[in-house]
Order: sequence, then structure tokens, then C-alpha cells
Amino acid sequence: MGERTPGGEGSIADGRWVRRVVVVARVRHPVEAVFPYLADPTKWHDFAPAVVYREQIDDGPPHVGTRWRATDRIGPFLAHFIDRMEAIEHNRRVVWLSSAPWNSRVEYTCRASGATTLVRAEYEGVLSGDMRWQLGWLPDWATHWILAQDFRRLDRALTRAARASRRWRRRHPNPLASEAREP
Repeated sequence: MGERTPGGEGSIADGRWVRRVVVVARVRHPVEAVFPYLADPTKWHDFAPAVVYREQIDDGPPHVGTRWRATDRIGPFLAHFIDRMEAIEHNRRVVWLSSAPWNSRVEYTCRASGATTLVRAEYEGVLSGDMRWQLGWLPDWATHWILAQDFRRLDRALTRAARASRRWRRRHPNPLASEAREP
């Protein structure tokens, strides 16, 4: 028999509650625009519809070990848990650990590819509690499809922000540039 799951039912070895999904996505924006969204849980609601709430628990700027209170909505159900930053390499990689009911590790790795970013997202966890019957029945391909949609939404959110920024700059030229030209 395999190691017991954190919830005490089933075993990790039988794989019934283990979820491992890898998503590789291209986001049509530079790493410098993409990475801040993956490294800041307070921005996740902009592209991940399951995210209801994130609030930093620990004081100071985010760093390895910083924790966030978290709530996700899965259908009509709310899941409350704690996210913790496990590792960060600026504009390259960030790792998150989530408590029950996700009991997961998520690693986002970013690589510049011209003006775009290739993101590899590795999700691995052991569902526990109510999450087992809420999501345990989903096949891996469906979980992959759902998570891949987050990167399409991130691409759209970054595109909207870039367009808004360009419109603003066209309508409001840099006042500092005109001051520099005056004698």
C-alpha cells in the first residue's frame, strides 16, 4: 500500500486523487509583462476565473516563504486555503505551494521567445476533502483544457492593457519630453 494522503483516505500510490497536469503556452507578450502576473497572487483574478480572493498574510514585500489567504470558486463551492511562495527567480520561475484541499505544487517557468513568452506550468497535487468529489471525477485532459484557458485569458488581459497604454500615450504625449525641449 502507498503513502497515505493528507486527508487520510486512499493512497498516493493508487493515483485516484493525484493530479499532475503540464500546460505549455505561448503568451504574445514579453516575459517582463507576463511574469509579474504569475508571481503575484493578487493579479490572478485578472486571468483565472476560479480565483475569488487573495490577501498577503505576511508583512513586507513578497519573498520566498510569504503566504496568502486564498479562496477559489469551483462551480458553486468555495475552497479556502493558504498559498505560499516556495521559490522565485525573477522573470524566469516561480513555485507556489497550496494547502488543503489542493495540497499542490505549481511551478511556472517562463522563457523569452522573441517578443513572446513560453510558459510551462506544472500542476501537481493530491485532492482532499470536498475537492475530491468536486473535481476528482474530471479526466486529466479536461483539467488541462481548463488550466490552458487561463493563459489565453492572460494573453487577452495583457493585450487590453497594452492597447490602453498605447491609446493613452498617443492622446497624452509625455510632458517631460516637451519640457526638455524648452530653453
